[in-house]
Amino acid sequence: MDKLYNAALNAYHNTYSPYSKYGVGASIELKNGEIFSGTNIENASFGLTNCAERSAVFSAYSQGYRKQDIKRILVLANSNEPVSPCGACRQVLIELMDEDAEVILTNLKKDIKKIKVKDLLPYAFTNKEL
Repeated sequence: MDKLYNAALNAYHNTYSPYSKYGVGASIELKNGEIFSGTNIENASFGLTNCAERSAVFSAYSQGYRKQDIKRILVLANSNEPVSPCGACRQVLIELMDEDAEVILTNLKKDIKKIKVKDLLPYAFTNKEL
């Protein structure tokens, strides 16, 4: 898990968060061991901001990987407690990751909370409803 944490920490250091001053880093580990990372990138038009979790997942998808390839995601921030993904990220993770994939929430103090993707968003809206 150190490799996954360090990848997220490196991404965290690349944050562009001049408005919130709240940097976040995320890293996705694929079943083949490859890691993709992402950081939050803010925009003066706040709705155009992209979170670290989505950046990491979108990076893996951009390289042709899909939910069945993803083993787990680690998300970290400089927070008092393990960071919690926003609602938009929860919705994206529900759709683009396997529901039983591991989600590791942490902070710079390395406090850790582990859950499953399906636990992020109870009663999620998915393609089953379409």
